[in-house]
Amino acid sequence: MISDFGQNAVLSILSHLVFITISWWALQAIRLDQLLKPNRVFQARLLYILLAIIIGSSVSNFFLDYLQWSQQLPLLLQN
Repeated sequence: MISDFGQNAVLSILSHLVFITISWWALQAIRLDQLLKPNRVFQARLLYILLAIIIGSSVSNFFLDYLQWSQQLPLLLQN
């Protein structure tokens, strides 16, 4: 039982890191520098990081929820 919590924690951490990395990579295709004020390099980088975290965490939460729901689905048929 407790080892399941540890496995879920590791899976959640890895999932978040992978999807944040993928989001960072995907955001590189967008030219946000055209929307930002000139000479705001640090703020632009911070915006990229925050957007990657927001998008990656959202996608990871969806993935983890879907995984949990698919594991709970057989419980519906046990009665």
